[in-house]
Amino acid sequence: MTNRKKELQRIADEIERCRECRKGGTGKAVPGEGTGEAGVLFVGEAPGRTEATTGRPFVGRSGKFLRSMISGIGLDERDVFITSPVHYLPKTGKPSPAMIDHGRLHLLKQIDVIDPRIVVLLGNTACRAVLGKNVEIAKEHGTIIEQNGRRNLISFHPAYAMRFPEGRKKFIQDFARLKKVLNSLSI
Repeated sequence: MTNRKKELQRIADEIERCRECRKGGTGKAVPGEGTGEAGVLFVGEAPGRTEATTGRPFVGRSGKFLRSMISGIGLDERDVFITSPVHYLPKTGKPSPAMIDHGRLHLLKQIDVIDPRIVVLLGNTACRAVLGKNVEIAKEHGTIIEQNGRRNLISFHPAYAMRFPEGRKKFIQDFARLKKVLNSLSI
């Protein structure tokens, strides 16, 4: 087992034992999945019902859409890492600011361990957790923000892209932009 894999497992164990992470949440912990060697890290919002049942991120309807977009730009999902700042299904449906702020602590540890070439922020919750601020996704989608020595690509959450035709169109454009960036970085 590589050091990164061990460290990610340690963080996953920490999330599963964390009482603060569990506050306001239900189901299984969803610490994230993928390789510690990922060049691309995808950050969502919080687990849905399917994720809270399986313990895996993005495996429900919007997850299938996201995973098809990942493979559609030539990435193998085994070569990326997928996670969220909130690791339990929020009982209220949406994660509270406190849940996001606390989950951010674990998320930033994961990002530091993986040290991806680019982080794809899927929606405002991901932006808040990684960038430390709210972002108007409709205005800033497709933008790359460099912060703490990392590239962060802002995009919509796949659930939004599935619900709204214009959101879907822009989400597809953002993934085309991601593919260009990855080609320029030789990932």
